[in-house]
Amino acid sequence: MLGLDIRFVVTSLDVGSAEWIYDSLYCARGQAENLIKLHKTQLASDRTSCRSALANQVRLVLHTAAYWLMLTVRDAIPKARELATAEFATLRLRLLKLAARVVETTSRIRLAFAAACPEADLIRGLPGALLPLGP
Repeated sequence: MLGLDIRFVVTSLDVGSAEWIYDSLYCARGQAENLIKLHKTQLASDRTSCRSALANQVRLVLHTAAYWLMLTVRDAIPKARELATAEFATLRLRLLKLAARVVETTSRIRLAFAAACPEADLIRGLPGALLPLGP
């Protein structure tokens, strides 16, 4: 049984209703914290062990590029699939770490997955979903 869900936010803002402040500002801050945590834990972006600050910056840029790539792939997955809300580690295991035979001809590249690959149809549809729709 669901009970009351009462939230209290103390603020000095004079504009907006309490509901608007909670929904648009407070919850957005929490979501930003969740995305930062996802960036650190799922992509190991907290590994900045190089001696040079520039090298650590390059590592963070590469981790951020990987983050946006994984976010784009997850957003391209149809919402009806369970992977549409999966964490990045799950996406990496189920979509990226797969064995496939690559057959390259002059006009196309074909991927041959194992007959028991559960995500083969999803992987075949992702390139089309990732392409822009045109001008």
